[in-house]
Amino acid sequence: MSKNIVEKIIDKHIVDESEHEVGIRIDQTLTQDATGTMVYLELEAIDIDSVKTELSVSYVDHNTLQCGYENADDHLYLRTIADRFGVIYSRPGNGICHQMHLERFSSPTKTLLGSDSHTPTCGGVGSLAIGAGGIDVAAAMASEPFYMPRPRVMKVELTGELPPESEAKDVILHLLSVMSTKGNVGYIVEYGGPGVKTLSVPERATICNMGAELGVTTSIFPSDEVTERFFEAQKRDKDYHKLAADKGARYDKTITIDLSSITPMVARPHSPDNVATVASIAGTPLQQVCIGSCTNSSLYDMVVAYRTLKGKHVPPGTDLVIAPGSRQVVLTMEKLGLLEEFIECGARIMEPTCGFCIGNGQSPATNANTLRTSNRNFHGRSGTTSADIYLSGVRVAAASALAGALAMPPKIDEDDELVQKARDLSVLEIDDSMLVHPTGKADVVKGPNIGPPPRGTPLEGDIKGVATLKVGDKITTDDIMPAGERLKFRSNIARYAEFVFEHVDPDFHDRARSNRDDDVANFIIAGVSYGQGSSREHAAICPAFLGVRAVICKSIERIHRANLLNFGIAPLTFADERDYGYIDEGDELELKDVQRGMETGEFTLYNLTKDKKIILEGAFSEREADYLRAGGKLHAIGGGA
Repeated sequence: MSKNIVEKIIDKHIVDESEHEVGIRIDQTLTQDATGTMVYLELEAIDIDSVKTELSVSYVDHNTLQCGYENADDHLYLRTIADRFGVIYSRPGNGICHQMHLERFSSPTKTLLGSDSHTPTCGGVGSLAIGAGGIDVAAAMASEPFYMPRPRVMKVELTGELPPESEAKDVILHLLSVMSTKGNVGYIVEYGGPGVKTLSVPERATICNMGAELGVTTSIFPSDEVTERFFEAQKRDKDYHKLAADKGARYDKTITIDLSSITPMVARPHSPDNVATVASIAGTPLQQVCIGSCTNSSLYDMVVAYRTLKGKHVPPGTDLVIAPGSRQVVLTMEKLGLLEEFIECGARIMEPTCGFCIGNGQSPATNANTLRTSNRNFHGRSGTTSADIYLSGVRVAAASALAGALAMPPKIDEDDELVQKARDLSVLEIDDSMLVHPTGKADVVKGPNIGPPPRGTPLEGDIKGVATLKVGDKITTDDIMPAGERLKFRSNIARYAEFVFEHVDPDFHDRARSNRDDDVANFIIAGVSYGQGSSREHAAICPAFLGVRAVICKSIERIHRANLLNFGIAPLTFADERDYGYIDEGDELELKDVQRGMETGEFTLYNLTKDKKIILEGAFSEREADYLRAGGKLHAIGGGA
C-alpha cells in the first residue's frame, strides 16, 4: 500500500495503538532550561538509572540573563543532572535549542520529542518532531511510548518558486491566514510538490517552526538532495536518509500553494493568524525591530538581513536588535564580516538565545510598535503589555528597520555569491566545544530555588466548587503562565503559582488558593481554543497546585489538553456551546459522578447558583482516565509518592 511520509515514520515507531490514538517510540528528546528543570525533576521521580533514548540533549537558551541566583542555580542543576542521566548538555550561549538541534543532531526518519512547542523545526529535514509537555518528554526518556491522537495528514502541495522579495516566513504566514490558529487539532502537515526543491533546509525549518501556530501536531518535509547537502555542510553525512511519500499516497486533506504568488506578509497584533500583506499597512511606525528567534536565525537569515542593511544606518527613533540562532551562526558571521557590518548600521548584537521572543530582554517602550521575526505576538509576550507586536520575515524586518516604519522589502539577488554560500551552507564554522558529553561522575546540585514536582489529587466522586475564573476565546499558555521576568521561578512551583493568570486577572491566585485551602474546587470556564501556544506544562502544574480540578471550555488545544490530564485536571468541553453563557464567574458548581463520566464520555455539571443542568463531554482513553484517577501521570507510571 502506498504511504505518505508520516505513515512511514509512524509505522516504524508504533508500539501501541487504539481506535483513536497511537503510541510511538521516541528516538531523540530535547529540553530547554525554562521547561527542562521540571523534566529532570520528574525523571528523578520516575527513578531510572539513565535515559533509554538514542539521544537526549539538554539546552540552556531561555534563562541566560542571570539577574539573581535562580537561573545560575538552574544551569548548575541541569548540567549535573544531565551528566547523571546520560544526557548531552548544551551550555548557555551555545544557541537556541531548535537551531542547534537542527544543525547538530536532527536526522530524517527519526522521532524527536521536545519540551518546547517549536520542536517541529526539525521537520525541515524530515524528522517527525513534536512538542509536548515536560512529563511526556521525561516518560519518553524512560522508554514510555508517546501517545497522540491518531493523526490525520494534511498535504500542502507547493508549486512554483518564491519571488525575490518574498521568503519562507511569508509562506507560513499565508497558510496561517488560510487555516487560522484554531480548528486544526489532530492534523500533521506534510509538505510536497515541485516547489519543495526550491526551498533550502533553513527555509523549510522556518515553515515547520511556525507551523506550531496552526495548532497541528507537527509539520514535516521530505528528505531529498537539498537535505543531503545540508548534512554534508554540517559534516554529518551519516545522519542523512532519503525520505519521500510513495506515488499515490493518500491524504485526509490537500491544500495547494503557488509559491510564485506569495507576497510579503505581516501578522498584526495580537495573534499570528491576524495576517495582512505588508503593502496594505506599509508606513505603520516602528520603534523597535528584532531579527532572530528560533524561526528566523539561520546563517541564511543573517545574510539576507546583511544584504539589506549593508552600507546604511537605522534612524535614531528605531532600535534594531539582531540575535543569531547558534554559536555556529555567530562564528560564521564573524568569519564573513557580517558582525562588523551590523554594528556599523546601528544594530545591537544579542547572544544566541530565545531572548526577545519570550520577553527576556528587549521589551519595547510603553505603547510602542515592535516588529519581530519570531513566531508569536500574543498580548504582553514582549514583556510590555501595552506594546503591539507585528511579525514578519527577515527581508521585511530589515527594510522596516531602515525606514523606521513597516516597509516593503527590496528584491534580494539569490544568485549573489554570499547568498548562495549561505543557502548551500558551504562556509560554516563548526565548533561543538560547548556541548558537554556525560561522564556519569558529577554529583547532582540543587539550589534553593529548585523544588520537587507537586503531587496531584485523584479525580473521583462528586466535585463541588466554584467557577473561579471565566475567560473568552483563544486564551494562550502565555496568558495562563507569563514568561519574561517571571521565568526564573519555573523551578519553584509554589512561587511561580503566584503569577497564574497574572495579566488576565491579578486576583485569581488569591481566590484559587483560598478555595483550595477551604477544600473548595476551582473550575475554569473558557471559550474556543483554550491553551494555545507554548507547550509549557507549568500552565497545568501551577493551576493544579492551586486546586483547579477541571477546565470547562468550548474547545482546547492538543498539548495543553495533554498537560492538564498529566497533572490531574479534567479537560471538558460543552456538549452545547451555548451553555457557556449559563455560567458566570463566582457561580457554585458541582461535577457529578466523575468515574461514570470517564467511562461514558459524558459528564453532568450542575450550576447550583442558577439551578441549571449542563452536559459536558470528555472522551478519555483508558490511559488518560487512569491519569485522572491517579492524580496525574507521575503517579500513574510509578513516579508518585
